[in-house]
Formats: sequence, C-alpha cells, structure tokens
Amino acid sequence: MRDPFYTLAIETSCDETAVALLRNQTDLLSNLVYSQAKIHARTGGVVPEVASRDHLRKLPYLVDEALAEAGISLEEISLIAVTYGPGLIGPLLVGLSHGKGMAFGLGVPLIGVNHLEGHLFAHRLHAPHFEPPFMALIVSGGHTSLVAVDAYGSYRSIGATVDDAAGEALDKVGKMMGIDYPAGAEIDRLASLGDPSAIRFPRPTVTAAGFDFSFAGLKTSVLYYLKDHRRQRREDVLASFLESVVDVLATRAVDATRRYHLERLVVVGGVAANTRLRGVLTERAASRGIEVMFPPSALCTDNAAMISAAGAFRYLEMGESHDLSLTAVPGLHLA
Repeated sequence: MRDPFYTLAIETSCDETAVALLRNQTDLLSNLVYSQAKIHARTGGVVPEVASRDHLRKLPYLVDEALAEAGISLEEISLIAVTYGPGLIGPLLVGLSHGKGMAFGLGVPLIGVNHLEGHLFAHRLHAPHFEPPFMALIVSGGHTSLVAVDAYGSYRSIGATVDDAAGEALDKVGKMMGIDYPAGAEIDRLASLGDPSAIRFPRPTVTAAGFDFSFAGLKTSVLYYLKDHRRQRREDVLASFLESVVDVLATRAVDATRRYHLERLVVVGGVAANTRLRGVLTERAASRGIEVMFPPSALCTDNAAMISAAGAFRYLEMGESHDLSLTAVPGLHLA
C-alpha cells in the first residue's frame, strides 16, 4: 500500500458535480461541489439530460481544481472512488465513465461506491470516534430510510419510504408555494418565521408497527389546504407542514433505535441539515437516552468527500475493488 494513500472521488448521482481528495481514511484535503440548482430551478426539478451534459462539462475542471487545492499530482493518486448508484442513470454514467478512464490511465484500482453508504461515511469523516453499532436515518431528496449499522460495511434495512422521500416532499410543496428548486433551505428559513401549530397536517403512517415512511399523502393534504385557504400566511403553512415531516421522522427514528436496543442515532443526507429536524430530534432522542449525531451541513448534501471515505474504507479495510466492467445501478440498495 502506498503511504500516504490518496483517494480521488467523484460524485455525480443527481445534480451536484463533486470531486474530493482524501489522504488515508479521514484526512480530507479537498472537497469541491458544483451545484446545478440554478439550471434546474427553471424547470422546478432535475432534468436528467441537462444534468448529464453539465456534469460532462464541469467534471474535468473540478478534478484539476481538487488536485491543485490538495497540492498533489495525478501520479500520486492511489485509488479512484466513484458513485455507481443509486441515482439518475445519465449523471451516474458520466461520473463512472470519467472515473474508469482515470483509473485505467493511471493504472490504479477503481472502487464503485453506494451513494447511500457514502452518506454514512460523511458521519465517519466528521466523528470517527462515534462508531457503530448505531441506527442511521438517511434522509435526502431521493431517499428516506432507517438502517441499523452493525459495523461499517454491515447494514440491516429497518424501514424505507414507500412513495415520496422527505426531501422530495419538501421540494414539491415548495413548488406549490412558488419556492425555487431546491426548496429545502428556503422552507427551513421561512418555517422558522411561522407557527408550527397553526395547521394540524396529518402524520402519515404506513403500518403502526413498522418503520416505513410515506409522505405523498401529506403533500396532497397541503395541496388541498392551499386551494381552500389562499390567504393563509405562507410561513405558517410551511412551518406546519415541516412540523409534520419532522414529527414523523423523529418518531420513527427514535422508536426504531429503542426497538433495536441501540443507544446511538446518526442522521445523514440533505434533509439532515434542516434546523427544525436537528432541534426536535436531538431533544426527543435525549429524553429516551439516545445520543444523536449530525454531520456539518456541508457534509449532509451530496458531496464527494463521503464517497472518498467510503471508497477508501472498502478498499483498505475490506479488500474490495471493481474492474472496468462496473456499470451504473440507478436502483442500488444499501441493505
């Protein structure tokens, strides 16, 4: 093994083009993210073809910038890590093809990384001392799931969304209310100015005994409410809607953690940056004797730092790598 060991990582699963460089397993040297939010705001959501073309345009320059920021050369790279799923097929293929080309040209190993596992390693980058076992709530634009992490690399699926993910529901309600895509940060800001008890939106459940999530019905409830209450303060509507989302996420996460006799809860993914979720979940977890941890906001949204950490771990600790026949898997599961 090279010492130091440098991993160059690429993340293009949706609408962020991201490149990172990691030394060994936790020393992050550079972490660059180029967001396509302004491009997709015109259509109110991600257009895969547009996203793919923009990844193709921006990725080579980000690689050069990341190397320059880290102060290392291409010849020093030890491993190429790249997201191969889940995500949008076109964007995934852009990043994967670029990563394959780099691995082949440099004569170094390639490791494909599960985007969802990457989110768990965002936590490891931030708090390497906060080790498994723990319950993980992965909550983002495309995914809402509960995973029991017995050890890094060993996962059990406890619950998942059966329709809209929490972040997807936020974006759709934001669009109803004239908020540009992605709506999460602006909903967070506006909701902080409203009354979360102004409207009692439903707390959707799938089954009383399970830990799956469903947010499609809540989104529909907001739609019908807006049709009948056109003069209601936008801040109150958003605060009440967000309170329902947060209540469901917090209740499910805390109950699952206790049910599986765990004392630690890790919350990752883009929605983990939401201030209301952080406050409510921290308070409820503490009341049940659970220690909860969130990565910093910069590591919650899609980034390549988390991909580099997951890839380096898989290669160095588990001896894994992939050959150049690796293909993108849009519906890839974690467990």
